[in-house]
Amino acid sequence: MTDTRQPLPLRLGDLSVGFIHSLAAAIRQLHQDPLPLLAAYGLDPERLASPGARLSIPRYMRLGHAAMQLCAEPALGLHMGACSRLPHAGLAGITAAQAPTVREAARAMIRFEPLYATNYRGQSSLAEDADGAWLRFYSISPYNAYNRFVVDAVLSGWLAQLSSVAGAAVQAQRLEIEFEAPAYAAFYQPLSVQPVQFTSAANQLRLDQASLALRNPAHCPGTWQELLALCEQALTQQTRTRSLGERIMQLLGPLLSGGREPDLDEVAARLKLPVWTLRRRLAEEGTQFRAILNDTRRDLAMTYIRDTELAFGEIAYLLGFASAEAFQRAFKRWCGQTPGEFRRAARSAPPVAGL
Repeated sequence: MTDTRQPLPLRLGDLSVGFIHSLAAAIRQLHQDPLPLLAAYGLDPERLASPGARLSIPRYMRLGHAAMQLCAEPALGLHMGACSRLPHAGLAGITAAQAPTVREAARAMIRFEPLYATNYRGQSSLAEDADGAWLRFYSISPYNAYNRFVVDAVLSGWLAQLSSVAGAAVQAQRLEIEFEAPAYAAFYQPLSVQPVQFTSAANQLRLDQASLALRNPAHCPGTWQELLALCEQALTQQTRTRSLGERIMQLLGPLLSGGREPDLDEVAARLKLPVWTLRRRLAEEGTQFRAILNDTRRDLAMTYIRDTELAFGEIAYLLGFASAEAFQRAFKRWCGQTPGEFRRAARSAPPVAGL
């Protein structure tokens, strides 16, 4: 029987359309006109100028892949990152641009990332130590031509953005990437002092203390403090408007993988709530943990099938199923059709422009 419950408002994630400006700049550098492609994705000048406008992560990946085909350039993500500017990240980017040092700019970029980009797979992080810091982008494996582009744009973009703060080139001491070396591997080397390490445990770049200490010649202390306060207010407001169920959905994403199904105890511990309190508060919202887990898996499955080229076995892995067969049975129970039928129907429907 088809599950007729209304799905929770879950998406793989989204990001500010401001980032499309760097993509357009990279396409122009490669001697192509980006405007027809952007228009096909509903990204006309009016949309790009709309405050707070966002683009879904799957649509962004498809746009990036189409741009790579247009330019015949598989390393387009690296070109895009080099064109990245802090204002593309909105208020958070403007704030980072006013930081006193590269270190404070990196801290602002990571702390306020939810203001300009969200992904159910996780959030970027900054790990500081006595010798420097790692800027780490979360895993979005398994990798293909669609999502390698995302990693390339983020890592090279961080270095371009931090260089703009310092007014001088900032180069990583080390650059580590999860996926295997692509055919364009040589394009990464200018980003790092040491040879780039592929098939690594994380997507991350290393900055030494000297780079982190570089000062921003455009820093204005009063403006910096005012912008920090605005970002904190925006981040607090964003958190307050999310229900407990939505917070749990955000937690479940990184926990779903490799046939492992997170349980109520694990989620309660991450929320720093007793299990009985979590059950009670979910009941007050008219739901249960199992319903949220199933709705999360269902909505993610529908998005993966419709908007990516992932094989069903890969989707099963990402959603914590023990096997592709178990995933296919669950999907048919949720939607009344097999994943293959759903994908064929979605691909035969006319494209919808917009988010």
